[in-house]
Amino acid sequence: MAGAADGLGSLGTEQTPINVPVADPSAWATAMNNLGIMPLGLPGQQLVSDSICIPGFDPSLGIMTGITPINPLMAGISLVPPPPVPAELPLIKEIIHCKSCTLFPQNPNLPPPSTRERPPGCKTVFVGGLPENANEEIIREVFDQCGEITAIRKSKKNFCHIRFTEEFMVDKAIYLSGYRMRIGSSTDKKDSGRLHVDFAQARDDLYEWECKQRLLAREERHRRKMEEERLRPPSPPPIMHYSEHEASVLADRLKDDSKFTEAITVLLTWIDRGEVNRRSANHFYSMIQSANSHVRRLMSEKAVHEEELELAKEQFRNALLCILTQFEQIVAVFTAATRQKAWDHFSKAQRKNIEIWRKQCEELRNAHSDELMGIRREEEMEMSDDDSEENSSKKMRGDDSALAAQACALKEENDSLRWQLDAYRNEVELLKQEQGKLYRTEEDHTREQQLQFLQQTVQSMQQQLLDLQEELKAKGYELEHAKDEQRCLERELAALKEKLINNMDTVEMSSNGLHEKLF
Repeated sequence: MAGAADGLGSLGTEQTPINVPVADPSAWATAMNNLGIMPLGLPGQQLVSDSICIPGFDPSLGIMTGITPINPLMAGISLVPPPPVPAELPLIKEIIHCKSCTLFPQNPNLPPPSTRERPPGCKTVFVGGLPENANEEIIREVFDQCGEITAIRKSKKNFCHIRFTEEFMVDKAIYLSGYRMRIGSSTDKKDSGRLHVDFAQARDDLYEWECKQRLLAREERHRRKMEEERLRPPSPPPIMHYSEHEASVLADRLKDDSKFTEAITVLLTWIDRGEVNRRSANHFYSMIQSANSHVRRLMSEKAVHEEELELAKEQFRNALLCILTQFEQIVAVFTAATRQKAWDHFSKAQRKNIEIWRKQCEELRNAHSDELMGIRREEEMEMSDDDSEENSSKKMRGDDSALAAQACALKEENDSLRWQLDAYRNEVELLKQEQGKLYRTEEDHTREQQLQFLQQTVQSMQQQLLDLQEELKAKGYELEHAKDEQRCLERELAALKEKLINNMDTVEMSSNGLHEKLF
């Protein structure tokens, strides 16, 4: 225990490890309590709280709550910088105990260990300063408390790379940077080392992060597309194709004022499509005639609106006259108030207010005096006329308006009759042309039959010529084959002649030899 006390006394300066057996955790806890230090890392305890290592991490939900979300629509793939973290109290690190090793914190007076800039989607850390005798099991035992480890790549030069399953586990591992690691209770240099934990840039982490960003971007695009489709106004219904039933329905809709606009659009579309032909010409003519009859309704509607406009002008004129009379009454009140009889009884403040009001009223009256006085003069001139003259003028105006209305009606009727007459003339001409075509149809039919007969004969003659040409070619092939056979026979005959001559020569020679032998 004396050695342990000496080691603990030098903990604040050189962080010398304490040679206390780990097998008895109760004795170790008693020694730490006597010195006022609470040891950590005992079995069943957490290495470090999630809230200390990871600002904004909620252990109950298992998610990051205080980190700025990533913007998937930024140019390129990059992280949004986190908001500045407010300065908090300095974190006091404690001693951490594991089964095979012990971790001692560095001097709190020293500056914290530096780290590089965090790569996007970092799940891998670089761990340097490992003891030479540290193996993969000891490293896994130390860093398993930070989170689930997927891979450990250890080098022979006292460093390794550790990859975790989640990003927040890297912050727990960074918390161990600066700790002095001692394996067991050995004092050998190969069993001790100061850890340096830093962010590592791994291709797997970057690839997963980019995939996640692309997934978020696709989800955002899909959400925007769905929102645009939801807010998009509904497209107009498609215009049906022409048929006799649809034409009859459209003719009825053309006669209805409330459905005329839609019906005339359908009629225009049919004409632009080229639906007009010999069969449908009459239907289209009736629909065009219905559209022409709508002109009369429009003219009558225009006349109604003009009457409403005249009534509105009359009401406006009467309202302006009422305003004019009220302005005159108000001005008369101010004039009466400024006379000597009443003016002396008002106080100075009251006189001042009355003067201000009078000036304002006069300015408003002068601003509208031209229009109002002009209307008033017209009314006075009308009122100054005699009653007889008014009655006569009204009668003349009524007669003129009635004559004008009759003239307009006659003119419209004349135009419609003229259009009907032109239409009848066109129909008569078309009927004449069709009758002339009927007289010519019989002659055209006979000519067509003759042409068809001639065409059939020509086709039969052409077929015969083709057959003769094929027979001629076949006979030519047979003639060439016969010539080849004749040549072969001639060659065989010549060969036989040569053989016969040779045989005759040999027979003669043999007969001559026999004759010589006999004689």
